[in-house]
Amino acid sequence: MNAPANLLNLDEFERAALAVLPQAVYDYYAGGAEDEVTLRENRAAFARYALRPRVLVDVSRIDSTVELLGKRIAGPLLIAPTAFQKLAHPEGELAAARAAAHRNTPYIASTVSTTPIEAIAAAAPGSNIWLQLYVFRDREITRELVQRAEQSGCRALCLTVTVPVQGKRERDARNQFSLPDGIEMANFSGLRQAQLPEGKGSRLEAFIQREFDDSLTWSAVEWLASISSLPILLKGICHPQDAELAIDHGAAGVIVSNHGGRQLDSAIATLDALPAVADAVDGRIPVLLDGGIRRGSDVLKALALGATATLIGRPVLWGLAVGGQAGVDAVLSLVLDEVARVSALCGLRSPTSASPDLLSRI
Repeated sequence: MNAPANLLNLDEFERAALAVLPQAVYDYYAGGAEDEVTLRENRAAFARYALRPRVLVDVSRIDSTVELLGKRIAGPLLIAPTAFQKLAHPEGELAAARAAAHRNTPYIASTVSTTPIEAIAAAAPGSNIWLQLYVFRDREITRELVQRAEQSGCRALCLTVTVPVQGKRERDARNQFSLPDGIEMANFSGLRQAQLPEGKGSRLEAFIQREFDDSLTWSAVEWLASISSLPILLKGICHPQDAELAIDHGAAGVIVSNHGGRQLDSAIATLDALPAVADAVDGRIPVLLDGGIRRGSDVLKALALGATATLIGRPVLWGLAVGGQAGVDAVLSLVLDEVARVSALCGLRSPTSASPDLLSRI
């Protein structure tokens, strides 16, 4: 399947995906918690900043590459972890990982992917695969998954810290969200954790309530470090004091994230949370950001406010739905091209040189 050549921006990819996805699947991917205030604010926050370009700068060569965890990547962009990618396309995570490898972009595989971590890593040998983690009540399940990720060549662990319980996702409850026959949480094939439990409403919510450890504390970071030599990043840091604690507990990086507006509604938009987190970190570890990135200018604004790089999640799913691997490749190419173009128009030879004086608050 080829990505439609007439899709010129990420919003057009979303509209094309809506036309081919079942409504319940689209709602699962697109939806947020409760009134979806935070979902909307993640995008609206970028519109509160204008760019203040410099001129008469030689921008004949733009270097968008970024050094992250000891590896140089194509640009300040990663693929965020998103669950159940075979709902978007039969090749699911394999297609997305291959596209990421082609674009030298890190791919963060979800704990609840529909392809096992070994197969994801094998799909793109030598690529930059990370594993996103939830910690289960049964720690041995998490321990085994971490060991498998390390043996498969994953380069980092990304601990999501925003889901002690699931946010109230009303679209999923209304649709009684579940997984169709033939699709499972493949990292747990053969275990009860591979399938969502029976019940009314969202069966994913029932799964999280049954399986995820809601007693998780900062000691979990130290526990993960004790069972793996991989760098650990914490995804879901929005408060500067938590950024300090992350460093104190050995985190190799933090991701400013509110889980795409899917957990705590009325939580601060990630771009609004970023400056205080970046100030608290003060360059000691990488600070990444997700939530609301839809344009290259959004990426540049995040870098100007202190981010090392950014993540996109939903747009990758839209690309996957409309074109499989080619669709994801097209999404990544579009964003990376926009980052380079906007950098040139702002008088920057590299997007990583963006600083706060690039921005004017509207």
